Amino acid sequence: MALDTEGDSLHHYPERLSLVQLAVPGGEVWLVDPLALDDLSALVPIFAEPGITTVLHAGDNDLVQLKRRYGFQFASLFDTYVAARFLGEPALGLDVLLTRYLGVQLPPSRQRDDWSARPLSEAQLHYAAADVFHLVELKRRLEDELRSAGRLAWAEEECAALAAQPVSERPADPNAFAALRGARDLSPRGLGILRELHDLRERLALAADRPPFKILQAETLVRLAQAAPADRDALGRVPGCTARVIARWGDAILDAVARGQALPDDALPRPERRPRPRVPAVARRRVEALRRWRTEAAPRFGLEPGLLLPNRLIGIIAEAGPADRDELASLEGVRRWRAQTFGAEMLAALASA
Repeated sequence: MALDTEGDSLHHYPERLSLVQLAVPGGEVWLVDPLALDDLSALVPIFAEPGITTVLHAGDNDLVQLKRRYGFQFASLFDTYVAARFLGEPALGLDVLLTRYLGVQLPPSRQRDDWSARPLSEAQLHYAAADVFHLVELKRRLEDELRSAGRLAWAEEECAALAAQPVSERPADPNAFAALRGARDLSPRGLGILRELHDLRERLALAADRPPFKILQAETLVRLAQAAPADRDALGRVPGCTARVIARWGDAILDAVARGQALPDDALPRPERRPRPRVPAVARRRVEALRRWRTEAAPRFGLEPGLLLPNRLIGIIAEAGPADRDELASLEGVRRWRAQTFGAEMLAALASA
């Protein structure tokens, strides 16, 4: 069963799942409207059935949406994006892969459309159906290529991990403002203003049903916190505060700045300066050895360095210092395919350190 989804994150806030596309090998396509249906539980047993493989392309976000919103579980999964990475494809877009492997041209992209608007146009219906219509055949072609390359088991293991990956609710982060680019350069007073502005933007976005970036860009929030404008004239001199922004939200922005200015010193946020954990010298040497090995091995095997050995795993392996393949394979995220195929080389790199 081929699967894709469309959302409306570019047009509404919070995002809604706006369309679910399904297709089967015979060429039948269904477009399911989750905005019109209160319940999608009828689809749950399809994806949970071990005999049915769900085929997606770059399906991380689709899986998160369906797992989090509807509690879907996926017994068997094949992601054509993952498969293409294991084949060393230089371009991984679905349109490129369909042209390369099936000689198929997709209709023009409509990813920026508001998929929650109804009725959907004929062009939208055609685009949505085309996204899943060829996926099962593309899966077959990629499986043949992977089998010939001896890498089918690699892709299957990675897809199984993707299917099993749990999805938890993301609580609102009260310190999200501090993660904005440029926030670290602000004074505690500037951070207090930024926090007020960030909270204001969230409220305005929810009230207007618009993504936060369409209210105020993140860099504009930081500039406002730096400039701390006290009136509309000063507000107009802040890059990003257009006449339209000032007309709609100028007073609210100035009020937020004033609240930040009025905060007592003991109520101002303080940037967390987390000391870097001390890394033993032997672990640092292992990290460098693994990076050197990855730089040499990635082109030799025709794999992206980040797929062959992601930076996150380099740190985990270097810290653990496994002595053999079994220990290597037992480390979180390493996977059997890495340990079995590249384990000897990776262990040799560790030993050299």
